[in-house]
Amino acid sequence: MQQEQTISSTIEPTAGGSKALRDRLILLGLLALLIVGLLGAAAATGWSETLHQIQKLSLWQICVLLALSLVNYGLRGLRWHLFAKRLGLNLSLITSMRHFLGGFAMTVTPGRVGELVRMRWIRRETGWAVERTAPLVLVDRASDLAAMAVLLGATLLLSTSKIAGGLPVTLLALLAAFIVTRPALLAWCARLGYRTTGKAPRLFAKVRRAARALAPFSQGGALFQGSLLAFAGWLAEGFAFYLLLAWMGADVTAATAIAIFLFSTLAGGLTGAPGGVGGAEAAMIALLSLEGVPLALSLPATAIIRLTTLWFAIVIGLIIFPIAERISKRVQT
Repeated sequence: MQQEQTISSTIEPTAGGSKALRDRLILLGLLALLIVGLLGAAAATGWSETLHQIQKLSLWQICVLLALSLVNYGLRGLRWHLFAKRLGLNLSLITSMRHFLGGFAMTVTPGRVGELVRMRWIRRETGWAVERTAPLVLVDRASDLAAMAVLLGATLLLSTSKIAGGLPVTLLALLAAFIVTRPALLAWCARLGYRTTGKAPRLFAKVRRAARALAPFSQGGALFQGSLLAFAGWLAEGFAFYLLLAWMGADVTAATAIAIFLFSTLAGGLTGAPGGVGGAEAAMIALLSLEGVPLALSLPATAIIRLTTLWFAIVIGLIIFPIAERISKRVQT
């Protein structure tokens, strides 16, 4: 009960005026900083060359990039639905997709805690306590980590490029995903952590409870199926980055482009910045430069792929968020 109250207190304020205003300000501030940074770099390299690179793209090519992003969102939304079913939630596919996509509106909240709003919608519509549905978030993230790590490792092997830090990031992501998806191992790590430090007993107790709640996902191949869907989804977005670079005239192989996209996404997340904003873009531009891609091309390519992946998802989330709020309140009433 105490854990449920703790998580609920984290979720409920998202609907409050002050918290909602803060989230919007964070979103606008991050977008403004990103735009200013990219515009400054574009001005330093020459506007004419940067604009020339952007003008190489046609409307149908932008639509292809957005469609590949939709493939990613759709497959990961289907995975969310499968995990919800495995947990025992009797929700339709449309409802699960509404919850999953609506949560994108909170992607750039600190630590992405805002995405826990999905738990609030589920609680309103099913009556399930947040404590029972919270493992969905954990297993969803773990599945993403596992899929991205495997895909990054495979593309690094196929690529002629040697991304410094690529192997450690891959191994760390795989290790984290492995531990989180093994309930017994996660509980053992929590016990070891408490015995070693002797601090934060409530935190380690929550980790042990989360480990017990993850048990349903470790059976019947649910995690394997979910990771396959995530693998295909992230591959679609990585391939979109390769197409974008090819259309703009960059001589980069598909394996290298996908590896750069995934590594930058993971590295951006490690910075702790909401949505990896700033860190992911910097890593992407730096890695493209190492591949011999000029700044006048890497800058617009980075801006476009981030707009058609991260910010496109946020726009979809902002559209669906009020719909999900309204439906969940109506069902609860």
